[in-house]
Amino acid sequence: MNTKGLKFKALDICYILMMVLPVLAAIVIKILYTPASNDIAIVGALIFFTIPMPLQDFPVTESQINSLFVLIAIFGLCLYLTHGIRAGVKTKRQLIAEWIVESVQNMVKENMGEYFSGFAPFVTSILALSAFSSLITLFGLYAPTSDLNVVAGWALIVFILITYYKMKCGPLHYIKSFGDPVPFLSPLNIISEVATPVSMAFRHYGNVLSGYVISVLLATALQGLSSLVFGFLPGFLADIPVFRVGIPAVLSIYFDIFSGCLQAYIFAILTMLYVASGFPADDYEKRRLKKLQKKAMAQTNK
Repeated sequence: MNTKGLKFKALDICYILMMVLPVLAAIVIKILYTPASNDIAIVGALIFFTIPMPLQDFPVTESQINSLFVLIAIFGLCLYLTHGIRAGVKTKRQLIAEWIVESVQNMVKENMGEYFSGFAPFVTSILALSAFSSLITLFGLYAPTSDLNVVAGWALIVFILITYYKMKCGPLHYIKSFGDPVPFLSPLNIISEVATPVSMAFRHYGNVLSGYVISVLLATALQGLSSLVFGFLPGFLADIPVFRVGIPAVLSIYFDIFSGCLQAYIFAILTMLYVASGFPADDYEKRRLKKLQKKAMAQTNK
């Protein structure tokens, strides 16, 4: 018996379970906490419980729990794709992993340049987290991207990165940049700076939420149409929502799959463009050369 082969398969099963079990757990929790109702309702994330805090109670919501489960599932997927990678041996999962890495690296180089080549893992994380957070609606779960608090948190992290790279030439250079091209435009530039994370958050959140709302409204309309057309049938046959079979699934191809992946791509692209465009590359290079010259002169004087 090949012990090494058994260990490899056992680890593969563990990684697959890491992808599957979080989704099943989220479904079970949703069933247990969702109140029984015969109507279709458009509601926000469920509040599972609240943790008492000194200033304000901290609610643990469906968005937070689903985000955690998505992270665990993505981690399991990463472990599965990279399990058993060896030089000179090409497997299907290795080819998929290499294609993902190379695609994101090329995208980062095209949009940000060589200086930001190390941003590829961060951009991959944004793409995966955003896309999978939207795709879990295929399992009837609440998408964390439909919660403004979640997406605003991502936008805030991006805003911190943008500010960090804008301040690469020092705080004074960053403050002076608000006066470009003319000083009297400073108030508008400050408003534009603050509006960046706000627009990113509302764009992502609004598009995902609107798709969810439209899907629910269409499902409700199809249920009413089924009752109207087949209401004359006897017994339980009149209650079967015939038009809700198949049609919502076709609509979800756009609202859940295409739109969710598209918004993840747009959020990642905006992250790269904002960070790269905010970085004063020329001024930073001049400042770096001056520091090197001063260091060289100091060593020469010694």
